[in-house]
Amino acid sequence: MAILLHFGVLITAFLSSHVEGKRDPILYCGACRALVDELLYEIRKVNPKKTVDVGSFRISPDGKQEQNKVPFAKSELYLTDVLEEICEKMNDYGLYVDPTTQEKSYKRFAPRDNEGIGSVDFKNFQFNPEESNSLKYACERVVEEHEDEVLSVITKENDNLADKLCTEETGLCKEYLHNEL
Repeated sequence: MAILLHFGVLITAFLSSHVEGKRDPILYCGACRALVDELLYEIRKVNPKKTVDVGSFRISPDGKQEQNKVPFAKSELYLTDVLEEICEKMNDYGLYVDPTTQEKSYKRFAPRDNEGIGSVDFKNFQFNPEESNSLKYACERVVEEHEDEVLSVITKENDNLADKLCTEETGLCKEYLHNEL
């Protein structure tokens, strides 16, 4: 029984390292950028005047309580809740092939609430149900492996969030600096 358990652990470790080595850089970069796009959309939906108290609930020796008010949409509480559901939105993205350069990236094709379809060029999307599942899985992995970086960048930065998170912090897009959502 112990030998079987040991063998199972070895197989799992081998498969994990084998799968890890085969990460599709376009897929993971796309998942990271889509994650940022969706987070920013969710943040914009929140009333900017809404705040939440953050900080210690302990009383310092001088009798003061160290707390600050931060925008609710940039609070760790709100962002953590949003991150739990964000990867479900990956079904609204598809693999897009630039007609001029033939570069592949993931772009949103589905309109959001109160948005029209606009000028989405569907003929340059490659729709494959397995791709949306792969993008969702990649998104979940990005959240799982880089949640601290996501929260830090979103709460502290205001500009170029996708580049900050996906290129500088996680390195997921270091090969694709020019691909934008």
